[in-house]
Amino acid sequence: MTKENTRVDWVDTAKGICIVFVVMMHSVLGVENAAGQQGWMHVVVAFAAPFRMPDFFLISGLFLANVINRDWRLYLDRKVVHFAYFYALWMSIQFLVKAPVFAAEMGWQGTAWLYLWSFIDPFGTLWFIYILPIFFVVCKAAHSARIPWQVVLGMAALLQMAPVHTGFLLVDEFASRFVYFYAGYVFAPKIFELAQWARERTALSLVLLLVWGLVNGAAVFGGWSTLPVVSLLLGAAGAGAIILASTLIVEAGKFDVLRHFGENSIVIYLAFFFPMAVSRVLLLKFGPQDIGTISLAVTILAVIGPMVLFWIIQKTGLGWFLFRRPRWAYLSGTYRSRQEPEMAS
Repeated sequence: MTKENTRVDWVDTAKGICIVFVVMMHSVLGVENAAGQQGWMHVVVAFAAPFRMPDFFLISGLFLANVINRDWRLYLDRKVVHFAYFYALWMSIQFLVKAPVFAAEMGWQGTAWLYLWSFIDPFGTLWFIYILPIFFVVCKAAHSARIPWQVVLGMAALLQMAPVHTGFLLVDEFASRFVYFYAGYVFAPKIFELAQWARERTALSLVLLLVWGLVNGAAVFGGWSTLPVVSLLLGAAGAGAIILASTLIVEAGKFDVLRHFGENSIVIYLAFFFPMAVSRVLLLKFGPQDIGTISLAVTILAVIGPMVLFWIIQKTGLGWFLFRRPRWAYLSGTYRSRQEPEMAS
């Protein structure tokens, strides 16, 4: 969410939960791949698979109704150019770090071509902020064309259930994820009503979360969570569960750190790769023998690392270009001269 929107505590908490799960997935699978064996954290990653990204996209669409009627120039600046700047910047940073490895495998010419290709096919962990602008444009185009939301949502659901496996990341992820983003947009009022409902019915919400956890776990470990229809229902149910859980966490006044992580979720998403990679190498070499414990430690360091970097930037005033668009990166006539430049979230 950008600073254009009023921050909502349970929304930020939900984003915090999701970003932790996303970083956890990359951290755990990276450790296990390097070690050649699985640890106990693998179970947690598997459990979160049906809802991890669906909830992230649903939350990303929640406030779209507030801005979808803007003129195209301002809309494209805030919803396309904004993310394009951070993708190009952080893709280049990640590529610079990994370039020597690529060069050893494919030579410097092949590495250069791979860099250019990364502007077409998303690079590494950054595909989320690459595909978000596409979702925003599709929603705006459908809205401008006055296509009934029921038609768009129905087509998005069919795409999610269809066996779309082209091998091209953008096509496959669009088919798999757009339905959740669009649902966040069209059902936003109902989603906020659900959060208020949970706020007033703590005991019942806890029961529902328990039932959901049992069903989600049975589907995952029973091997049928990825079946058509089932995966769509699990994604929707999981998103609902995160909404309930986030609301209850806020009401309990616990784990405020999750809200802080959610408020800066894109900061974490952009920068977690480096502390993750460094801590993985060091802990596998010098850390405990248990792979699950190493995976947990890498996850924690990968989440905290970007927040430390962000804190240093806030204190020193140096490096704001990493998380704020400079003035030259705005479309002409869209820079808000009397307000702080937008954060990368």
